[in-house]
Amino acid sequence: MTSTPHPEELPQDAPLDADALARMVRTALDEDLGAAPGRDVTTQSTIPASARVSGVVATREECVLAGVDAIGETMRQVAERLGLPAPTVAVEAADGDLLAPGAVIARLEGPGHVVLIAERTLLNLMSRASGVATHTRRWADALAGTPAKVLDTRKTTPGLRALEKYAVRMGGGVNKRMGLFDCAMVKDNHIVAAGSVVAAIARIGEHFPDVPVQVEVEDAAQGAEAIAAGARFLMLDNMPPATMRALVEQVRAGEQGLGGTGKVWLEATGGLTLANVRDVAETGVDFMSVGALTHSSPIVDLGLDLS
Repeated sequence: MTSTPHPEELPQDAPLDADALARMVRTALDEDLGAAPGRDVTTQSTIPASARVSGVVATREECVLAGVDAIGETMRQVAERLGLPAPTVAVEAADGDLLAPGAVIARLEGPGHVVLIAERTLLNLMSRASGVATHTRRWADALAGTPAKVLDTRKTTPGLRALEKYAVRMGGGVNKRMGLFDCAMVKDNHIVAAGSVVAAIARIGEHFPDVPVQVEVEDAAQGAEAIAAGARFLMLDNMPPATMRALVEQVRAGEQGLGGTGKVWLEATGGLTLANVRDVAETGVDFMSVGALTHSSPIVDLGLDLS
């Protein structure tokens, strides 16, 4: 089996990818303005191109901030489209900060056309990211004092995965794989199609020996089969806490001593809520995957107010 680390074992302090952010902003501006350079028929009709404005980006509710780089990147791209100077942006809060209602995130000063055209795009991206970070922080706080960590999934908004997974990190969560390319995840349909857990793992090893392999299991027998085939990361699917605890104890016992498996990472998945999270954590799993971090987080109410 490969020694390549599983995504969950990698450092979780990577910054938001600048190229991904630029692409997201570009796509959002094309939606709002039409194809580049585009137009804002209201702003460009009612405000002179020479007009300058100042204002603040602030939060209207308590939140964990994420996506602050969207302010500068959106202002830069709009200014470039319009052939105007980019506004100055003085950032006063950092991603990962817990902010009170009314907290100033950044102060802006520059061409009114740029600021007003950029407004909705930067707020959309930051509101989405901050919503994910805020929701994730609730799960991270609920797990405080346990060894378990909360994971995201691939249930992300198409086109916004880099931003949403970054927001999970800012909220204190951990990223699973970024896509289908960086980690093999054997689920029930793969097992049916391949014929068995053993066959699925073997074929991945033949075709992609450089990637880590994770296997979703539904019971102790399937878990033992996966470990015997070389898997060192099991996803325990929709198991009641008592069943999960017994399987965790079985796996941990097999890790020990000469001839033991060594560390096997265990992840609870399916049916997780903030109400049962500590009960599941106390079974001894390493991770819990929660699709709701990205597919069901409400946005945070942010605003851009001119002064």
